[in-house]
Amino acid sequence: MTAQLMTPPEQTDSGSVQAPSHVVMVRPHRFAVNPATAGDNAFQKDAGLEGADAARGAYDDATRLAEALRQEGVAVSLFEDVSAETPDSVFPNNWFTTHPDGRLVLCPMYAPNRRQERREDVVEHLRETFQVTQVLDWTAAEDHGQFLEGTGAVVIDHDQQVAYGCRSERLTAGLFTRFCREFGLTPVLFDALDSCGRAVYHTNVMMSVGETLAVVGSDLIPDPVERETVLGMLRASGRAVVELSEDQVRAFAANVLQVRGGLGPVLAMSTTADAALRADQREVIGAHSRILAVDVSTVEASGGSVRCMLAGIHLPLRTRL
Repeated sequence: MTAQLMTPPEQTDSGSVQAPSHVVMVRPHRFAVNPATAGDNAFQKDAGLEGADAARGAYDDATRLAEALRQEGVAVSLFEDVSAETPDSVFPNNWFTTHPDGRLVLCPMYAPNRRQERREDVVEHLRETFQVTQVLDWTAAEDHGQFLEGTGAVVIDHDQQVAYGCRSERLTAGLFTRFCREFGLTPVLFDALDSCGRAVYHTNVMMSVGETLAVVGSDLIPDPVERETVLGMLRASGRAVVELSEDQVRAFAANVLQVRGGLGPVLAMSTTADAALRADQREVIGAHSRILAVDVSTVEASGGSVRCMLAGIHLPLRTRL
């Protein structure tokens, strides 16, 4: 279905491509918690949500988030999904990535029923709106049991040309290395485990990198060398670094995205995440970005939050005549 698009007002160029001013969202009409992803997603809950209640709740979550972003002056391309075959379609950031050089990657997905989320109308919309120089289709890797689930699996620092990834079923190390080589990114690969020893399923639930601010669940990186490598790279970039506890990560306090609105940078997060922050952490964040907190509690039952719902667009805009 055709996207609903709002163009943001003219914004001051910060010189950074890290915080997108345009995002793609998918509003689900028949949302359900996906049983195919429950095995490795410890954030996923059996919240008793099913049928019409779940569908209505997730639809409302996506609507609230899109409207809140638009009010901040962020452009939102909002696509509708009426299918019952794609329960996780509300998380479009997993099936494609965009890059400042105009390239777009179609990503290989771990769960077979998530592969149906890829949509040609989204790609065509991006071609019409932005300068898409090349579409790289990496989905054949699925046939070989190799996966790289977009900006869920890989947290990209476009400004410093670094890519962070935690090892999991959703990120194949060799494919991650190939991705970094393709885009000239320095790879930072590490283990991230919860207190029960389970691998964190997506990197973007335990860290986020904005223009001048990063949040990271450093407690979940058990190897001290890998932990210091991640923290050292973030600090060397000149960013303020907010370290989060495991409990805060479980509350989706790292599943956030800094976007650029009409009045500057905004850190989009859920009300769950916002409530988990300490006062001192909120003070550090506030020095770099305003917080935009939106209730997406139904969607959070599926194991993802605000950042998972937003596919940030880093492509150059088409030149306007």
